[in-house]
Amino acid sequence: MSKSIAVNAGSSTLKFKLFDMPSEEVVAEGTIERIGEKMGHAKIKYAGQKHEDDQPFADHGAAIKYLLDQLIALGIVKNYDEITAVGHRVVAGGEYFKDSAIIDDDVIAKIDSLAEYAPLHDPAELMGIKAFRKALPNAFAIAVFDTSFHAEMPKKNALYSIPYEWYEKYGARKYGAHGTSHRYVAAQAAKMLKKPLEDLKLITMHIGAGASITAVKNGKSFDTSMGFTPLAGITMATRSGDVDPSLVAFVEEKAGLSSDEMIDALNHKSGLLGISELSPDMRDILAAADKGNEKAQLALDIYVNRIKRYIGAYIAEMDGVDAIVFTAGVGENSAPVRKLVTDNLDCFGIKIDQEKNQCHGVERDLSAADAKVKTLLIPTNEELMIVRDIERLKKEANQA
Repeated sequence: MSKSIAVNAGSSTLKFKLFDMPSEEVVAEGTIERIGEKMGHAKIKYAGQKHEDDQPFADHGAAIKYLLDQLIALGIVKNYDEITAVGHRVVAGGEYFKDSAIIDDDVIAKIDSLAEYAPLHDPAELMGIKAFRKALPNAFAIAVFDTSFHAEMPKKNALYSIPYEWYEKYGARKYGAHGTSHRYVAAQAAKMLKKPLEDLKLITMHIGAGASITAVKNGKSFDTSMGFTPLAGITMATRSGDVDPSLVAFVEEKAGLSSDEMIDALNHKSGLLGISELSPDMRDILAAADKGNEKAQLALDIYVNRIKRYIGAYIAEMDGVDAIVFTAGVGENSAPVRKLVTDNLDCFGIKIDQEKNQCHGVERDLSAADAKVKTLLIPTNEELMIVRDIERLKKEANQA
């Protein structure tokens, strides 16, 4: 059996999941953290076992060589050649990539040129691509872009009300994110509803530390909450979500902040953390709110309010909805948040069964018996989507 590996490289991290193909069975997964620091940490889970190790990893190349060698040492693979394909998650695909792409020199050059659209992500992901390409030169390799699912949104939803030439010259538009997750859960929702995806209107809610909501109409992204960057949209763990640009300039002047300092504050010191002045973790927010912490309660209220706002907007934009879908860390695991989000949405036909809602991390229809719109819980699986894209692109390449 050949194996495919799904890779998600960060500036100092490397996450992976190894699949037997075509069975799609996960045979190993793990992370390597603190790459480039004095001491790194590796964790590999396989066959009910766990291997952990502390040692320095000078760069992504060293981390990947360690990973591949450990896969052999632990008996997970016999040799490098057993891994026949690699799929890389890449955040920003700009307008170049409207689908996943087979990696070649041209694709690498384009990803490099898009670094300014995702400076915290694309350069690191490119390091991972180059390191795997060197370690596994014969493996079929693809890039799967977070933005590609949103690339062909209607222009009325993709463009901002700014001078059109800024779009033409600088690519100033809404790119969105979490596209691989939204694409996966939308397809799973169609299976659960036993209807063609192309016939459905869905609202998929990827609610984790980073969070985005997407209107999926006729199988395609119709609108999405994240914007030119992943900073826009709903309130997140440490990100502000939508903010009036004039407020940004006002606070910069008042607080004596540079533009970079302001963007850092909006990305890392805002959201649940900024409002509560307590924690970015929803579990902490809920616990504190239950004990009467007013700022924690306010953070929770704002968080839920923003999600409801997008649900209502997308129902109006699509002229109805067949189902809403919860996924990602908070969406999959927080029954209280799911309850708060769906409370008082009866006017749209959205109503959940509170007994069904007492669960986490399982695929389930949460809808009340008299609900006109389905509410679904679907754990996301971006890595599975990546290896399925490998199989699809490999088949298309062989047929070409």
